[in-house]
Parts: sequence; C-alpha cells; structure tokens
Amino acid sequence: MERITINAEKREEFGKGAARSLRRKAMIPAVLYRGGEALPIKLSKKELTQFINTTAGEQVMVSLQFADSSNRLAIMKEYQLDPAIGELLHADFFEVLLTEEVKVIVHVTPVGESIGVKRDGGILQHLLREIEVECLPDKIPGHIKIDISGLEIGQSFHVKDLKLGEGIKVLNDPQEVIVNVIAPVVEEVAAPAEAVVTPEVTEPELIKKGKKEEEEEKA
Repeated sequence: MERITINAEKREEFGKGAARSLRRKAMIPAVLYRGGEALPIKLSKKELTQFINTTAGEQVMVSLQFADSSNRLAIMKEYQLDPAIGELLHADFFEVLLTEEVKVIVHVTPVGESIGVKRDGGILQHLLREIEVECLPDKIPGHIKIDISGLEIGQSFHVKDLKLGEGIKVLNDPQEVIVNVIAPVVEEVAAPAEAVVTPEVTEPELIKKGKKEEEEEKA
C-alpha cells in the first residue's frame, strides 16, 4: 500500500475560535484516534489539501511526522469542507499498526464497457460504490477495479465475484450486487384511436299524397 508523509504538530488550541485562528495561519485542525483515545493535532493546509487531491478518494496510508522525530501511521477516516465555499475545515485520522488488522471502506470502480451496453443498448447500474474490507494495513487496496466488459443484459457482478489478494476479507454480504445491466426502457406508443363512425341519420321522406287520395280522405 502506498504511503505518504505529512508533517504534524500536537494541538493545544481548542474551540471554534481557535480553529478559525489556525485556518488563518494556513493550518488545519485534526484528530488522531487510537483505541478510544483522541490526540488533537494540526496539519499544514497545503500538505493536507495536496494529499486529498492526489489520492482522490483512494485509501492511502499516511505517516504523520512530528517535530520530535516520531511518526505515526494512520489512515484518513474523513474530512470536512465548508459547504458554502468548499474550504477544508477539519480532518480525522485513525492510527494503525502494521501487525493489526483494520476495517476500512474501499471504493469500487468498474472498468471497460459492458457488451450489453455497447452492443445491445442496455443500461449499466452502479449500485454498490464502496465495500468494507478487513486486513493488515499494508494490504489495504487503494481502490478495487472490476472488469465489466463481459456483462450482458440481465447479468450482474456481485460481491462474491470479487477477486482480492490473500489476507483481504470482504465484510459485505456476498450476494450484494455491485453493478448490473438492465434492458433499455422502451416507451410504449399509444395505439391510434379507432375512428368513430357516426351513423348517417336519414330524415323520413315526405310522401306527397296524390289528389285522388286527398279527396278520398275528405269523403
């Protein structure tokens, strides 16, 4: 597993005001968690932003380097952005040991173009974008790629179909569907309405009575 070094300092400042003050100094408040304990730290905004942009959601181990020459291996659990302007506000890390297995969330990325989509016009559905795995830190996959090129309409790629390295245990339900290909939606065309035939109304003919008949009636 890839490993990146980020300089870190223990943090003595707490509260919203202190956090804002740190950010004005181009530092980001963070917390390093380990076994129920939490160590407040602060990191360079530039280094942390570069790390987030470079890894792009992949699981990458971080070596937090402190001024006393000590370092701690960790995995970023999450980070917080300002919803209005997108500025980095805070980050959480989880300390790991190379000899202890950890549970982490890993992104799943489909690669290739499904034959059911390319040839038959099907629709690809990406239903499960992350899975949880358990393994030693050095075995954590940055992300998981799955080849979907062979999927035809009506076929699925399940969790049980994943082929990961030895020592990596998948914690999701094996029957969960990661991606599938469904038939295209065909819009039903309404049948043309049958023409309504209006029967022709024929007015009764006025039968003219002859002169002889009129005279007989008068008689």
